[in-house]
Amino acid sequence: MPENSVFKDNLFEGKKVFITGGATGMGLGFAQAFLNHGAEVFIASRKEEKLAEAASETKKKFDKKLLWKTMDVRKNETVEDVAGFLSSEWGELDILVNNAAGNFVAPIAAMSENAWRSVVDIVLDGTFRVSKACYPLLRKAKNGASIVNIIANYSWNAAPFVGHSGAAKAGVLNLTRTLALEWADDDIRVNAMCPGVVLTDNVKQNLMIDENTAKTFEDYIPTGGVTTPEKMAQQVLYLCSPAADVITGDMLIADGGQWLVGNAFYQMGKKFLDD
Repeated sequence: MPENSVFKDNLFEGKKVFITGGATGMGLGFAQAFLNHGAEVFIASRKEEKLAEAASETKKKFDKKLLWKTMDVRKNETVEDVAGFLSSEWGELDILVNNAAGNFVAPIAAMSENAWRSVVDIVLDGTFRVSKACYPLLRKAKNGASIVNIIANYSWNAAPFVGHSGAAKAGVLNLTRTLALEWADDDIRVNAMCPGVVLTDNVKQNLMIDENTAKTFEDYIPTGGVTTPEKMAQQVLYLCSPAADVITGDMLIADGGQWLVGNAFYQMGKKFLDD
């Protein structure tokens, strides 16, 4: 059984899983968790070198094979190309995790049109494109399919200084619930997972640029502190497991209660502007 997992090691035996943004950070953690529980896993992102590195690392660490292909969720032709590849390779899809994202700190008044569009296009429009392209494959899953969309704990509240991401993630949460109803007759469940603070390379580069910023966020986490991709993967596995087969159109908040006690982005953003 995979280390620190609460699930049976063969829980997803024979399942076919597609994860966007799966070459690094949480996405790679999700991919490796599914592999280690018996699934076949395909990842896609923009950078070929990162995908190849992820596959090599996974093979070396777990002796498991990751399928991969480059894809830019902002470009529908690449999304359709991947869907066509999966159709010929697998013929069906059991699980889709929409994890591709982009974010950086910027107040709305100083945000350019391109800055706004770049994040919304990846997070919201990308989730739409990939879900729609994969719909015919998900319908063919023999025992029902599952989609998990990765959101954030400002999706249902204010998102100061990350307004582009907040608006996009709010759209993804609404889209999650819409698809849960529209695709229920196709036996496709659609849920969202809201992770805690995971210090991936992307987060360190674009959001938590120093130790003080990271500490500000951790001070707003009542329990568990800064978490790991492996812990967040357990939440995604649960939402895709038979135990959750009565759950759709919902969100699992796994942020240690951070959303209950305040908005760390507001405090951090104010300090960022004052400095």
